[in-house]
Amino acid sequence: MASKEEQLFAMFAPVVAALECELWGVEYMTGTPTKVLRVYIDKEDGVALEDCEKVSRQISSLMDVEDPIAGEYNLEVSSPGMDRPLYTLEQFQRYIGEVIAVRLRVPFDGRRKFKGKMIGIEDEDVVVVVDNEEYLLPVDSIEKANIVPQF
Repeated sequence: MASKEEQLFAMFAPVVAALECELWGVEYMTGTPTKVLRVYIDKEDGVALEDCEKVSRQISSLMDVEDPIAGEYNLEVSSPGMDRPLYTLEQFQRYIGEVIAVRLRVPFDGRRKFKGKMIGIEDEDVVVVVDNEEYLLPVDSIEKANIVPQF
């Protein structure tokens, strides 16, 4: 059974693509007083406010018709930003060489949080160097991962 985020991603992807954007990720948060549906879009030449507005209108209309979320929620559409979240192996692949912060669902080697340079992908694992030690983190066990902007 696909997660709610996966179901919504599959529903939104063709709509976002038709608006000449890439659907980067979907987050659905229910632990807050008001549910939040956050949709990240990307574009080769950058995301403009108008892109977010167009995608928001289309997704809002689609949600009204399909009604996949019961009750009230806030819809947020934005670019992934400099500290962009990473969801798929393909996205991790695009940012090899960058510093990333990773939080795992369950501890690995006695810890859940890792921050280091991503040096590659091996099978279904993200390879991260933290304090001169290499870790292979299974992508399925990653709860959250973000690029750490370097200035």
